[in-house]
Amino acid sequence: MIHSLFLVNSSGDIFLEKHWKSVVSRSVCDYFFEAQERATEPENVPPVIPTPHHYLISVLRHRIYFVAVIQSEVPPLFVIEFLHRVVDTFQDYFGVCTEAAIKDNVVVVYELLEEMLDNGFPLATESNILKELIKPPTILRTMVNTITGSTNVGEQLPTGQLSVVPWRRTGVKYTNNEAYFDVVEEIDVIIDKSGSTITAEIQGVIDACVKLTGMPDLTLSFMNPRLLDDVSFHPCVRFKRWEAERILSFIPPDGNFRLLSYHVSSQNLVAIPVYVKHNISFREGSSQGRFDLTLGPKQTMGKGVEAVLVSSQLPRGVLNANLSASQGTYTFDPVTKMLTWDVGKINPQKLPSLKGSMSLQAGASKPDENPSINIQFKIQQMAISGLKVNRLDMYGEKYKPFKGIKYMTKAGKFQVRT
Repeated sequence: MIHSLFLVNSSGDIFLEKHWKSVVSRSVCDYFFEAQERATEPENVPPVIPTPHHYLISVLRHRIYFVAVIQSEVPPLFVIEFLHRVVDTFQDYFGVCTEAAIKDNVVVVYELLEEMLDNGFPLATESNILKELIKPPTILRTMVNTITGSTNVGEQLPTGQLSVVPWRRTGVKYTNNEAYFDVVEEIDVIIDKSGSTITAEIQGVIDACVKLTGMPDLTLSFMNPRLLDDVSFHPCVRFKRWEAERILSFIPPDGNFRLLSYHVSSQNLVAIPVYVKHNISFREGSSQGRFDLTLGPKQTMGKGVEAVLVSSQLPRGVLNANLSASQGTYTFDPVTKMLTWDVGKINPQKLPSLKGSMSLQAGASKPDENPSINIQFKIQQMAISGLKVNRLDMYGEKYKPFKGIKYMTKAGKFQVRT
């Protein structure tokens, strides 16, 4: 299936390659580089690029392109999902997935890729299984391996590979038994000039950190499971039970994993957590423009909106911006024309505002269109969709674990058009 894998950095250099069958020449990546040059943004490179003899399927993560070379037709999402799993595994092993981290641990990287794919087909992609096969690198282990010439590869077959629960290793023991679940929702919104919502969607995930002794069997139920649409589960979830009762029943992997990801579309009336009052205007024949912006919380259920960052790409004709911020600090780059306002936390009693004038080039015509405003923010302890976990129960073990659930909403592509 996957013939070769190339890792390309942001400068366009191939810094690592792995071949599972015959060696494919690096020149196959020229088609990828041509598509990269045509793309206006790094993330706009087409995920599937056909060439005369191959298909190139790629993902961009942490400013690194993971480019898989395929010789025959396969479902592209199958390959894309595998590439994302490779990135997640590197992040789990090295703490970060950067070019430097991959180069520093190049031996472990090749060992992992060798185990994750067997003759080009996915084999072991679960972190629990891989950690029994290949021990994560530590400074001490690296020194010992350098002196003795040994490797990180384990001597025994993982116990999980031989069981009916391949994602969980056997004989797990903890002194503190605890299970934590993070419900993280990202809201994508486009709001027009009049304040009406053009599009609104929520992408949500439930990430788990489970450190429980033995072989626990968990059930997780929601107050309003019908909210969830287009749900994607970890393989540990019993799908039949979810279809029948809308309850998540699973034997969890050991450690960190993504339990499920879901999507809430605008049909469910997505709540907009912040509003923007704006007055950005340019007069014909005048070298001055007006900039007036105020932010406020809208539907946050009393929770604070924090880590607010506003950015706007001002028109090319703007020379400078002379503004005053009631809260936070702003910067304007006269070369890129990017205005950035670091607001911080919104105080509902005293709404943050940014007001002032913009200087335009003398004799320049009025800009064709007003700039759009992009907003980033976080709201702790709230899921904007209204999703709420009802209860978490454990069967199969006799101890009582500590359980914790945390909610967070953050802005994805949150754009206000002026």
